[in-house]
Amino acid sequence: MGSKTGSRRVLIIAAHASQETFGSALAAAYAAAATAAGHEVRLLELDRLAFDPILHHAYKVVQELEADLKTAQEYIKWADHLVFAYPVWWGGIPALLKGFLDRIMLPGFAFKYRKGKAFPEKLLSGRSAHLLVTMDTPPWYFRLVYRAPAIHQMKKTTLEFCGVTPVKTLMCGPLLDSTPDKRRAWLDQARALATRI
Repeated sequence: MGSKTGSRRVLIIAAHASQETFGSALAAAYAAAATAAGHEVRLLELDRLAFDPILHHAYKVVQELEADLKTAQEYIKWADHLVFAYPVWWGGIPALLKGFLDRIMLPGFAFKYRKGKAFPEKLLSGRSAHLLVTMDTPPWYFRLVYRAPAIHQMKKTTLEFCGVTPVKTLMCGPLLDSTPDKRRAWLDQARALATRI
């Protein structure tokens, strides 16, 4: 599927509040390993993009996309593998990522309504994804007790809804008070994922 034999076109979307976070380090480690494995990699850091994260009129009025969002859509079309690196805040995805998705995952781009059909056509089929997720909750507790809403939303009701599959997840937590050895292990896991795209 990629531009070279055995290679993939990889888009990494980093949705952290700054470049100083461990989640950003995960994204960077993944990018470096994917590049070393021969894949073509592009990176979007959402905190550096200029856009209004609010979809003001739902789908009733066309809200012109800012230049950075037009570029993001072009990158998604270009990619055959998507990577989302984001923290879990209050059980869900951060507002910046939600606003980004609200603005770009539009009818005609990510999905297409079909008259008389209960479910729309999936316009992003043929792509796979990895989720690199950081949290301060133990992942087992997040899955079993909270039912992993920040994962479910991204995997089931966003990416798979638009045809992106398979979607695999690396959950890193609890980040609070994690040791340097544990963080190195998570970075190694992110690198390993990048070599098995």
